[in-house]
Amino acid sequence: LDEPFGALDALTRELMAGELLRIWRDRPVTVFMITHSIHEAILLSDEVLVLAGQPGRISTRLPVPLPRPRELSSDEDPQFTELVRQLRAALKPK
Repeated sequence: LDEPFGALDALTRELMAGELLRIWRDRPVTVFMITHSIHEAILLSDEVLVLAGQPGRISTRLPVPLPRPRELSSDEDPQFTELVRQLRAALKPK
């Protein structure tokens, strides 16, 4: 999925993320999703891959060991906050 929620307002984006989490809970399948949202990447992923360079290559692999099932309130977890910090650091130019 290439930025499936990118054009949505914040509330609809959260609603759709919750719906995707529900679908995954009911029918666990592998999904490859592209997003520019750090929060969305961590909430919806088991692993985040950061691409960099020309041509693009994987510069960082960040496992997301948050328990499932996840809820939108998962972002209140201190572990979630730490993952946001790590992902932001990986995205900063070196």
